[in-house]
Amino acid sequence: MEYSKSELRRTKIMDMIKKNGKISVQEITSVIGCSEATARRDLDLMEKEGQLIRTIGGAVYEGGGKINQDEVPFVDKQFAQQPDKQKIAEAAAALVVDGDVIGLTGGTTTFLIAMELKHRKNITVVTNAVNIAFELADAEGVQVVLTGGVMRSQSYELIGPLAESVIQKINLSKMFLGVDGVASERGFTMHSELEVRIAQQLSERSSEVYAVFDQSKLEKTALFTIMPLKEVTGIITNAHPDSWLQQLCDKEHVQLQLV
Repeated sequence: MEYSKSELRRTKIMDMIKKNGKISVQEITSVIGCSEATARRDLDLMEKEGQLIRTIGGAVYEGGGKINQDEVPFVDKQFAQQPDKQKIAEAAAALVVDGDVIGLTGGTTTFLIAMELKHRKNITVVTNAVNIAFELADAEGVQVVLTGGVMRSQSYELIGPLAESVIQKINLSKMFLGVDGVASERGFTMHSELEVRIAQQLSERSSEVYAVFDQSKLEKTALFTIMPLKEVTGIITNAHPDSWLQQLCDKEHVQLQLV
């Protein structure tokens, strides 16, 4: 099978972006020798095909090509297991004290945590989720810090180098981590590689990290691992008290709060 010149060029671009996680128009023109207009057209086409995410001056790699078919958009899962998620959110919010700087990843449970924090005073919430920031926009006692970046329509989360550069300058008291899956060997997982990178960086900048999820996430593994279970401060969930999760938390000295 013969490939056209444009197809070969885009294959080369894809190889470059997979290797580095991102690419600029200047890098494409320098390595491949095409014009800037051609490089931009290639990136636009590749974004439409779901291969990457366009940024100002280049693109970033989503990881794994097209969106994983197991990923459910926020709007479709918002009301699933809501009573359980509400209890988890209430327990998480109870850990927050005046003066805290709270990190929230995107997700349905973390969104409910934001709602619980809406009427608190003298706290700061740092998030990469546009819907969480919007929910807190009229909260008088809450300072909201929204990272920049490119928004994923599936989760409303901002991702990419701009978001990462902002997070690297911020110090958090407590971080609440939403996840797509939890398994004993694979740890906490998410569908998007770039969302994982944001979650990892928020966790690294936080004194305490709490994973928040309902029992439907147990024994499920999404494409990318965020971190092993032993690396979090605590877990807030509604899992059965006799589950493997309880045993593992006891072994690794991880706080487990069952609601």
